[in-house]
Amino acid sequence: MKKIFSVIFAAIALSFAAYCQTTPQEYLEKYSRLIQRLGYAGVGIETYLDKWEEAFPQDGRMLEARCNYYLAKSMTTEVVIREGSKFLGNKPVISLPDSSGRKINYFEEHFFDDEVFGTAVKYIDRAIQLYPLDILYRADKVNLLLAYEKESPDLAVAEIENLVEMEQTSHPEWTFDGAPLEEGEFSQLISGYCVSLYNVASPISYDAFYSISRQMCKLEPKEPNWLDNIGSYWLVARGNDRKAMSFYKKALKLNKEDQVAKSNISLIERRRAHAKKSAKGSRP
Repeated sequence: MKKIFSVIFAAIALSFAAYCQTTPQEYLEKYSRLIQRLGYAGVGIETYLDKWEEAFPQDGRMLEARCNYYLAKSMTTEVVIREGSKFLGNKPVISLPDSSGRKINYFEEHFFDDEVFGTAVKYIDRAIQLYPLDILYRADKVNLLLAYEKESPDLAVAEIENLVEMEQTSHPEWTFDGAPLEEGEFSQLISGYCVSLYNVASPISYDAFYSISRQMCKLEPKEPNWLDNIGSYWLVARGNDRKAMSFYKKALKLNKEDQVAKSNISLIERRRAHAKKSAKGSRP
């Protein structure tokens, strides 16, 4: 009997300890364990967030967690038919032939309840207002807007351009979750957004990819990555091999081992050679 009561009391003690977090970090650690088991909007998550907010109403990670809760609640996923081999940079979950044998591609697509999504944005906006130089929360907002806007990422692009403008004009002392941002990490963040915009592959996203890359090229004129981006815009989005080649060559001047520039120059040269060969073969 004593053994049974010992087990019961131990279980009660553990349960009590789980809800006796005394610092924001302890709440965050408990939250991380909960979402691994239950998901961002699982049963009990909102109750835990209420306790966290009551204890630390201005904790940025609590506000981020609230944002994630409402983002998950707002989102549903459907399998839809889309033209092309990719949609928003993703491959189809399945491809099936129709009655004529034509391949039909099915993709997973996320849809959002506007009102609930708006609540998610309000929480991340509050975190940004409280911690304007912590790039974690600004990055969160860009990511959720990219997911929401899909092929027309106007609001997300405005947020990214605002970040770049702030970096150009005032060089803020950025932090990430309270720790100083290390050298090169801002550039990596913007580069990642450029990749996302490029993969969306819509006219709006291509133009944003080009515009942001040009801004970053002015900010970091010795970084070949931005010249590669501009070259890829002219190559893929605009089909202008001559302009693309000029930017890839500029990138190679900065880094003669730039593999992106090398491979795309080789691609353009092969394309030109093939075009010349085809033109000769078509002559009478």
